[in-house]
Amino acid sequence: MFALGLRQLQQALDQKANQVQHEFILASEQLEEVARKLLEAIPEDQERLKEQQRGLRARQQALADEVNNWRERARAVRSQPGEASLRTYLNELLKLDDPLLTPAIQHSLYLLDAPEEELAKLAGQETPSAITTPAGRLIQRSRTEFDLRGSDAGARQRAAIEFANRPGLAQKDEVIAEIEAAIEDPDPLVREIALLTMIQLHRFRCMRSADLDQAHASVQKLASLNHVTAIPSLIEILEKPRTGFVQTEQGSQEADNNRSRMVALLRLIEWHTPEAKMAVHKLQFDRDPNLVKTSRRALELFPDEWGGPLKATGPLPGVDDP
Repeated sequence: MFALGLRQLQQALDQKANQVQHEFILASEQLEEVARKLLEAIPEDQERLKEQQRGLRARQQALADEVNNWRERARAVRSQPGEASLRTYLNELLKLDDPLLTPAIQHSLYLLDAPEEELAKLAGQETPSAITTPAGRLIQRSRTEFDLRGSDAGARQRAAIEFANRPGLAQKDEVIAEIEAAIEDPDPLVREIALLTMIQLHRFRCMRSADLDQAHASVQKLASLNHVTAIPSLIEILEKPRTGFVQTEQGSQEADNNRSRMVALLRLIEWHTPEAKMAVHKLQFDRDPNLVKTSRRALELFPDEWGGPLKATGPLPGVDDP
């Protein structure tokens, strides 16, 4: 398990080397261009071009040295003689304060200090044969894949959307339950992708499920979250009236989603962000008179700019504050 964490850090260090290698290639191309210009240059321009050539050669050498440094750091991760030496080395890398490296370094330090029972649990989750569900495989990826553990939060958002859009997954209660359970995970990046995925699964139900009772339960779930990533989904629900079916004593009957839109409206008023105000403002001309009345009343009560929640919203248990 710990070797997996170190491999992830090695991949991050190798990516740094690759980035610098790209800069080296660009400098080499510029050097070739200057050399070509020198062959055709008039005497008055030759000294300027030669100075530029010397500067590019110096930069090329510096970049080559930097590439070698990153490659050497990657090799050194796996060649430390003991735990104390490795811990010291990881803390030295942490001082680089590089956004690409920091998550991988922190994960390695976490694994180094994790109790044996936690490592055993994580190791069991890493066993491919033990991962039999789509949700389990997503959580596995969030522990091991470099792209999902980097500084680009967009990669985790894209993975969440892709997962929720896979045919049939959003309709399975067991899938949602498994994803929601991962919000309690000790790994912050696992918690983040679990939260993003849960929001996307409930959003899918809200917007596409013909069962409006099921959709309404998902709207209520999104409204209960104290996390700003739920706001875009609430706005989408508010802005898209639709019809479906609800269960009554007389059986299944056609209905609209206005009760769900009202839940979204009230929560957006509480969130009180500029995006929420824009959505509430658009609602003044809605077909539903209750939504119109509520939106106009909210804008009368709060005519100024909306700059944040009306009341304190604590963090969702197990999830970092936004």
